[in-house]
Amino acid sequence: MKLYESAATPSCRRVSIFLNLIGAQVDRVSVDLKGGENITPEFQAKSASGTVPLLELDDGTNISESVAICRYFDHQVPNSANLFGAPGLESAQVEMWHRIVEFQGLIAGFQAFRNITGFYSDRENCVSEWGEESKTRAIAFLDKLDARLSHSGFLAGDNLSVADITGFLFINLMKGAFKVDIDEGYSHIHVWHTKLGAMPEFQ
Repeated sequence: MKLYESAATPSCRRVSIFLNLIGAQVDRVSVDLKGGENITPEFQAKSASGTVPLLELDDGTNISESVAICRYFDHQVPNSANLFGAPGLESAQVEMWHRIVEFQGLIAGFQAFRNITGFYSDRENCVSEWGEESKTRAIAFLDKLDARLSHSGFLAGDNLSVADITGFLFINLMKGAFKVDIDEGYSHIHVWHTKLGAMPEFQ
């Protein structure tokens, strides 16, 4: 079994943090995104989305998309982390907040970064105006995130979940790429982000 990744990307970090939290190990293969290794015919033949991370099983089956990979390991590796939530209400709340954070936060941040920086301008049409609009939307989402965390220790309730992993990576992107001052402007996010960042699995 091999996990193809570019370790610094949020999607690959999501899988790495998830694996850390459930105590799973897998062989890693580094993929050069800037050099276009993920758009070669060989890689495209493996990945349904043409992106990393990509999990290649021993029988040749391939699983792309980070959340799908996390779900696979969650079922395959005995663990009590319940990162997708216990069956019933808790799993529904995890799914709800995970989708909210991903669609309204992380994806907007991705679009902002890609279109403003032109990181993949050799293979996609980058629209700076859309990047700036996406950045505005991502920053606006911080108010909703901060409000949620004013009522709950974690995003989906009382327990750590995959929604927190995604939210943590979103905040890292906002702090790193866009220099948003989380510490001063969003006190509840700051407390939550600091708590997660202190956990060895998130480092």
